[in-house]
Amino acid sequence: MRQGLLLQSIRSLVPNAAWSGCCPSALTLLQQAGSYKISKSPGYYDRTIAVSTPTMTPLTASPFPVTPVAAIGEKRVTFHHLNWQAYQQILHALPQTRAARLTYDRGILEITMPLEDHEFAVRLIERFIYFLIAEMGMKIKTMGSTTLEREDLDRSPEPDNAYYIQNQPLVAGRTVNLDTDPPPDLIVEVDITHTDINKLRLYASLGVPEFWRYNGQIWRIYRLDAEEYQEVTTSPTFPFLPKEKLYEFLAQAVEDEVAAEQALRSWVRQQIQQEA
Repeated sequence: MRQGLLLQSIRSLVPNAAWSGCCPSALTLLQQAGSYKISKSPGYYDRTIAVSTPTMTPLTASPFPVTPVAAIGEKRVTFHHLNWQAYQQILHALPQTRAARLTYDRGILEITMPLEDHEFAVRLIERFIYFLIAEMGMKIKTMGSTTLEREDLDRSPEPDNAYYIQNQPLVAGRTVNLDTDPPPDLIVEVDITHTDINKLRLYASLGVPEFWRYNGQIWRIYRLDAEEYQEVTTSPTFPFLPKEKLYEFLAQAVEDEVAAEQALRSWVRQQIQQEA
């Protein structure tokens, strides 16, 4: 029963077409993993397998009214006791067009299928950052969910969004090589359901200077300090930006994304004029 549920869960994350004919070794490796956990949504429990539940307790109350609903942000399957070689076989067996994202962290492999709430937040935060950059006349290299492989650290995440901003001139116009290039300046992760991966340790180990994390209600900003993240109230990249602007942007975008963009751009221009 466990094996059948496992395969069913894997195939729900990665469509059958992706596994058909090209991935028997990947499926075998996953089936032979020492242990695994299936996480579907907050408050969901499966009677056969222990399931994750949310652990991200907000430091403060949400700054805008939130209707209590059982939101489903992601589906996840987590595998333990996989080495780097097994992870690489699974990674390369899957097609580049897959929707599921893989995060590997020292023996733990988490396969995540983002759902609507997750994707809405990810895409809107991506636009939020781009609008800020454009209005401020800055430069940016967008990495999206590029696999950030670091075999030397035994870690390989696929973040929701990754950006070169301060170091954009160092990587402009070419493919990034993490063996010689610095890590992205800013990484964004949306985790509405619980993840078994310690994202703070993961991205701190990669040396990412700034990390944003959003759980569907609360936006947390972390700055790397002495190889550890410290939570801060303002973004080092956008120090003039109060947290309320992201909440306002997301709340307005639920009703009208174009109006949300126009309002944000107008506000940034006003800030620039005031500082001129």
